[in-house]
Amino acid sequence: MRKVCVVITARASYSRIKTVLSHLAVRKDIELQIVAAASALVDRAGRVTEVIKQDGFTVTEEVSSLVEGDSSLQMAQTTGLGLIEISSVLKRLKPDVVVTIADRYETIATAIAASYLRIPLVHIQGGEITGNIDEKVRHAVTKLADIHLVATKKSQENVIAMGERTETVFLTECPSIDIAKGVEKRRPLDFSPFEKYGGVGKEIDLSKNYLVVMQHPVTSETDLARTHVFNTLSVISRLGIPTMWFWPNVDAGADGTSKEIRRYREHNDSSHIHFFKNMSPEDFLVLINNCSVLIGNSSVGIREAGFLGVPVVNIGTRQTGREYAENVVHSGYEVKELQESILRQLEHGRYVSSSLYGSGNAGLKISEVIATTKLTTDKKLFFSDV
Repeated sequence: MRKVCVVITARASYSRIKTVLSHLAVRKDIELQIVAAASALVDRAGRVTEVIKQDGFTVTEEVSSLVEGDSSLQMAQTTGLGLIEISSVLKRLKPDVVVTIADRYETIATAIAASYLRIPLVHIQGGEITGNIDEKVRHAVTKLADIHLVATKKSQENVIAMGERTETVFLTECPSIDIAKGVEKRRPLDFSPFEKYGGVGKEIDLSKNYLVVMQHPVTSETDLARTHVFNTLSVISRLGIPTMWFWPNVDAGADGTSKEIRRYREHNDSSHIHFFKNMSPEDFLVLINNCSVLIGNSSVGIREAGFLGVPVVNIGTRQTGREYAENVVHSGYEVKELQESILRQLEHGRYVSSSLYGSGNAGLKISEVIATTKLTTDKKLFFSDV
């Protein structure tokens, strides 16, 4: 029996891996270990561990490795502490293979720990191109990983171009699209987010047009975090359309973003905005699937919203370089441009579904690769003669 350890460090990581966990959990040849760490344990990030447990999974270990703060220093310190703590956990659990997801700073701690302990490492969603520090982390993890499970053809080409052997790079698509496929027919909105999740603010009317905002600080522009979110709040205030706003990731600049949201609520009428920390991956995508426009800089707008055909306004540089479908309109941070972009998407309405990041069967594909692929930690740079 192969022992598979999946390390989840944030709410986005769980959304990206949930369907894979479901398939691994029912296999007779797999012993599934789930390690939750860093912001996955933090209340202000939605305490993802509770969502994981509510979904029926057992969290094998919880690793408190988040250093609180609002700067790049805390991100570096969290990475260092994560390396120490996750190394100890992996040594104790003795998995045959470790799975790490995407490109957050906590991810590289898992990758380094597995590499030095000579445990084969599977990396999901390498080869993509974006803005901020995630770009460096993602490609560094690729060089530490032994098996690569990528979402797009272009990502596959990028990983191979980085010197990874073709037989270790699998085009499995993105597992979060599996969840999107599961909720695509759930229109109109069929649950009350206020009753189920509470949140902060007045209960707003979601029976007609409503917006969803998910805007994170850009780790390479932390000094502008408050300005960026202030501009978005100003536009949402001008439009006056009911809006569901989600709390930012725990990244450098997050305190600035959060403080500006609180300050704005204290000094301005925000009665048409309701704020949430987190939802289950399914409920979140049902909410997205029924909104008029998704606004912000989350990759959800690029991946899941593209599959669902939801209009998106992508703000700023955080997703720069990532492949996107026709549902995405890019905007700068300035109020005038942002407002015009939102109005343009409101006028356009829904788009045709895109399968750029998958068609809804990635979880099964990924679980099969993890369960059956030959494992090794021996690797060297490899470049084809072709």
